[in-house]
Amino acid sequence: SSAESSSTSKGESLQDTIRTVSCYCDIIAMRHPKEGAPIAAAMKSEVPVINAGDGGHNHPTQTLTDLMTIRLEKGGFGNLTIGLCGDLKFGRTVHSLVHAMSRYPGVRFVLISPPELRLPDYITAELSAMSVPFEEVERMEDVLPFLDILYMTRVQRERFFNEADYVRLKDTYVLTPEKMKLGGPQLRVMHPLPRVNEISPKVDSDPRAVYFQQVRNGRYVRMALMTRLLEVQG
Repeated sequence: SSAESSSTSKGESLQDTIRTVSCYCDIIAMRHPKEGAPIAAAMKSEVPVINAGDGGHNHPTQTLTDLMTIRLEKGGFGNLTIGLCGDLKFGRTVHSLVHAMSRYPGVRFVLISPPELRLPDYITAELSAMSVPFEEVERMEDVLPFLDILYMTRVQRERFFNEADYVRLKDTYVLTPEKMKLGGPQLRVMHPLPRVNEISPKVDSDPRAVYFQQVRNGRYVRMALMTRLLEVQG
C-alpha cells in the first residue's frame, strides 16, 4: 500500500523492486514521487507499466479520463477554450492535459494562476513552438465568460518546502456559485480530485460541474486500458 511496506524501505533499488514485482503480476500501475521513475521501471519490467503519476511531471491515465469527459461533454476536442486554474507549476494532471489537447485544432489555453505557480517555462515554450495560443492571467473572474472548460486544481501542500508559502497561496482561487454565474451555458467545470476548498460544495448541484462524472469515466478508462494491455500480452 506504500513504499514503506515494500523492500525499498530496506534499501532495495527501484529496478530490483520492479523486476521482483513483475514476477507476481500481469500489470504494474505505479505512482512515484520522482519524475521519470515509471520510464526507468518500464525498462526493467517484464510486464506493462502504467504511469499513475510521477512527481510533478505527468499523469497520463488521468488525462485519458479527462479526454473522455471532454469528448462526452463537448462532442469533440477542437475549437475549445480551456482554462487551467490553480497550481499549474506542480500539477501533473495539468501538464499531461496540455500536452494532449495541444494537438487539436482551434484549442486555446487560458492559464490562471499566481506568478509563483505558473505553468513551467518548458511547457509554454512548447506551446509557442507549436503556435498554440495561450495567455497567462491571475483573475479567474475576468475569463470565466469565455471558457468552454474550467479545469480546477488544488494547491498541493506536499509540493511546498515552505509552509508559509502554502498557507499564503492555498486559497487564491475558490469557485463559488456567484462566480459560476459569470460562466456561460457552454462552460464545464472539471477537477482531477481530491478537492480541498477550491470548489465550494454548493457548486456540485450546478449541471455544468462534471467532476464526479469525471471520476466515473476514470473507472471505465482504466478498465479499458488494463483490458487492452492484457490483450496485447495474450
